[in-house]
Amino acid sequence: MDVATLHGLSEAEAARRLAEVGPNALPAARRRGVLRIAFETMREPMFLLLVGAAALYLVLGDLGGGLFLMVGALGSIGLVILQESRSERALSALRDLSQPHARVIREGMERRIAAAELVPGDIVLVGEGERLPADGALVAGDVLSVDESALTGESAPVSKRPLLAGETFLSDAAPGAEDGPNLYSGTLVVRGQAVAQISRTGPTTALGRIGVSLAAIVQEPTPLQKTAGKLVTWLGGMAIGFCAMVAIAYGLLRGDWINGALAGITVAIALIPEEFPMVLAVFLALGAWRLATQQVLVRRSAVIEALGGATVLCVDKTGTLTENQMQVARLWSPGADVATQADQPQAGETAKLLRIAGLASAVRPVDPMDKAVRGLIQAWTPNQAVTPGEPERAWPLQADRMAVIQVWRGSGEHREAAAKGAPEAIFKLCRLSTAEVTRLAQVVEAFAEQGLRVLGMASAQRSGAFPDNPAEVAFDFAGLIGFLDPIREDVPAALQEARSAGISVVMITGDHPATALAIARAAGIDVTGGVILGAEIAALPAQALAERLHEVRVFARITPDQKLLIVQGFKAAGEVVAMTGDGVNDAPALETAHIGIAMGRKGTDVAREAADLVLMDDSFASIVGGVRLGRRIFVNLRKALVYVTAIHVPIAGLALIPIILGQPQLLFPMHVVFLELVIDPICAMVFEAEPGSATAMQHPPRRRDEALFGRAQLGLALLQGLGVLVGVLGVYLWALSRYPQFEARGAAFLALVVGNLVLALADAASSRAPLFTARRKIYWIIAGAAGAVLTAVLTVPPLEGVFKVSTPHGGLLIIALAVALVSGGWFGVVRRIRLKSVATGAS
Repeated sequence: MDVATLHGLSEAEAARRLAEVGPNALPAARRRGVLRIAFETMREPMFLLLVGAAALYLVLGDLGGGLFLMVGALGSIGLVILQESRSERALSALRDLSQPHARVIREGMERRIAAAELVPGDIVLVGEGERLPADGALVAGDVLSVDESALTGESAPVSKRPLLAGETFLSDAAPGAEDGPNLYSGTLVVRGQAVAQISRTGPTTALGRIGVSLAAIVQEPTPLQKTAGKLVTWLGGMAIGFCAMVAIAYGLLRGDWINGALAGITVAIALIPEEFPMVLAVFLALGAWRLATQQVLVRRSAVIEALGGATVLCVDKTGTLTENQMQVARLWSPGADVATQADQPQAGETAKLLRIAGLASAVRPVDPMDKAVRGLIQAWTPNQAVTPGEPERAWPLQADRMAVIQVWRGSGEHREAAAKGAPEAIFKLCRLSTAEVTRLAQVVEAFAEQGLRVLGMASAQRSGAFPDNPAEVAFDFAGLIGFLDPIREDVPAALQEARSAGISVVMITGDHPATALAIARAAGIDVTGGVILGAEIAALPAQALAERLHEVRVFARITPDQKLLIVQGFKAAGEVVAMTGDGVNDAPALETAHIGIAMGRKGTDVAREAADLVLMDDSFASIVGGVRLGRRIFVNLRKALVYVTAIHVPIAGLALIPIILGQPQLLFPMHVVFLELVIDPICAMVFEAEPGSATAMQHPPRRRDEALFGRAQLGLALLQGLGVLVGVLGVYLWALSRYPQFEARGAAFLALVVGNLVLALADAASSRAPLFTARRKIYWIIAGAAGAVLTAVLTVPPLEGVFKVSTPHGGLLIIALAVALVSGGWFGVVRRIRLKSVATGAS
């Protein structure tokens, strides 16, 4: 097949085939719809307890109480459905972002489309490090080396040749065959670049036929979710135990077993922290979505907790710190040295050097330097083709020959070979003398010190076929080309922010050490420790490497296996390591790092599969933005868990203590239901939406062993909860001695609800942020709604009867509100004073 004449399908025909055969995707895991979420919610202990309490009230003839509890049960289901659906929508959007893409030729133009849109007959471009998006046949390009272990279990790659004349895709051929044209979805191109024509998509592919069952796999909960589940299970068991104890005690002491059962159910409802799993689910889903808005795609939600604690960021140079848009900056030949500009065409040796570079570059360039060469040629000679069609033969980069060679056939038997690659490899191809190599190495060093990446160029003329080993031909040295990859505009500011946050930024590159130092210096990376080469890393013992890692922040001439050594060295030193990678061989380093970050644009599929995060724009600033957002998520999630724990202390205490003291019961199920309807949206939505602290990136990372919810947080929650418990219980017992029971209960319930809302604001709000901000509107909506309903409960006679309260008047109302403000807000006042004193001391 003549690649130059490839046209591909038209968009209309592709759309028709897509409608006919369906998307190129395996059946997705079944998503949780509204009915499924509702069914799962109705199996929760909290819902069952509410239904049981409602049934008891109806048996007792209390129609209002029974109906209220049923409405409360349905309201709790609706709230869960709302929040879970929001999480599902966020996850669904992330799935859309994370779908693989393919390079396809349609209507004669190369396009990048979602792999799910591929159809039989599409022409796709595949290259080293990419997974094949569908089944098809190799029709043009190099001989490919393909890893088909995903289908065969055999680790050795197999060779694939282009289709022969008259040959077609063999539908009955099995994966694993050597020297065939068939390519299979999900297999990995280990070496080579080629053009393939798609034959089968979706479930009809070899992978699809054996992998449809994968859609039934349920995602494992994260360790954080498992820990929360165990805590909820333990507290749930304790709640049931207390429920039985209270019911029995109430029945024995007061002889009223029905109300004893209601009192026991009230205690159980108060103790079960059913918000924990919901808080985690909402935070992880919406946290992942917020990271996606920062161009950071989360593949494993557990990494969100670790992201804010990163202490070392190991990043690539090209495309991460720089724009990955190479420009030809210098053209050097034995007779000329020119700083290039697109609007100033050159002639003579300089033009010859650029022509040879064009012949050595890919016809459909993906590599940034190939694009820069071809772009400059077109700018200088807009009316001439860069290359005469397709090369007759090509040799890609190899470990023992770091150069690309392409052979072009001219008239008759005349052939011209063009080579480009590492200067050392080109010098070897040209069989230069030691003196010449030494002189040229000085030029390379001078270019590298200017931050340029240098490639050598050479050519060879021959009559007749080229030998299989191009090293048998003596090439003529043409010159050197210096490429400049400018620093991204946002990198210096992002690096400064990372330094302020106590994060060490390490640059790892395969470039020349002088180039690496020049780029690092321009970006703002610490270069006082110098640069260490990959060969030195491989030769250093573990202890010596650990010592060097304390000083060096620039690594050059690094291979993927040496990246792994760097990660292991930093981890051994106790650092929390984030590592970027884009190649097939980067997978071990990405897996080993605490936070593996793959490049979304230039990264290979296998790197993305091994990573925890994917940078959609390959930008370092996105990594720093992800760390900032990760810190915010960690802090807000911790605040939410503290609040959830704290508020259950007064609810459980007020349900239990009056019974033990022989006083009238303070809380009934309807009171707890009302409070739960306030707690759930506050902890899940208000805390998640809380803006991050302005100084979050001005503090060092948290300790590696610091728990999200440890003893300190548990102690703080108990202290806050006891404060509200003591205040509300004091109001109730004092009011019982001076006011009617219903009025005393009304005052205590008012104090509990307002204290709850004040505590939520004290826990969530940063002391330096205004109380009335756009991001806090959810809190004020919830507080306003709760206040309106509470006012109705305390003033509307039918509701007063259901809640067994009456309106507190005069001084009792003022006392209840004052106690609520003090018991719920003392923590916020203390924190403000402490932070103010710290700020004063620092100044």
